[in-house]
Amino acid sequence: MASVLLSAAYFAPLTWYAPMAKGDRVLVEACENYVKQTFRNRCIITGPNGTQVLTIPVEKNAKGKTPIRDVRISDHAGWRHQHWNALESSYGKSPFFEFYADDLVPFYERKPAFLFEFIEELRQTVCRLIGIEADVAYTDVYRPLGEIPLLQSDPITDLRHLAEPSLQAQQPCEPYYQVFASRHGFVPNLSILDLLFNLGPEALIYLTQQSNTL
Repeated sequence: MASVLLSAAYFAPLTWYAPMAKGDRVLVEACENYVKQTFRNRCIITGPNGTQVLTIPVEKNAKGKTPIRDVRISDHAGWRHQHWNALESSYGKSPFFEFYADDLVPFYERKPAFLFEFIEELRQTVCRLIGIEADVAYTDVYRPLGEIPLLQSDPITDLRHLAEPSLQAQQPCEPYYQVFASRHGFVPNLSILDLLFNLGPEALIYLTQQSNTL
């Protein structure tokens, strides 16, 4: 079975989820140092005013480099309320928002402590809602690009770069229904929530079909 290595991400884009839908074995990077301004703590959605970046604020660490597992979430500026309002504004009229809202809103009603734990809980929930039965494990040591060892005689494809927002719009993506496409055109490779709220149960079919091209 093929294996891929991904950085943890907050409601990651479609390219991040495609290997899971394809049936690849997935390793989530749990031993890296936190990297700012990436999908580790932000996602991109589209709404009435175009694309919008939702960012989870994190506490500053005086020591500089911080292991991703030790990064604490800040409750600065009521981000939880802002994020949920943005999701309602963007997807409230989408075909499946109400169907999935009850599974997601509890995450915004509590105060999570650690970023890695929070985004992984969200990832597990999204996989359950979409029907992705991924074989997911976590790294036990950090290895730089080019130093990834073999796993059970199979090579690991390093896809940690997919956590870089600068690559988001560059990834090929077959168009699907989006609420505001008539206003802004189709926006590719948004957060997995865009696919979930717009396609619902067909999200898994879409990801499976796109897994060879994403």
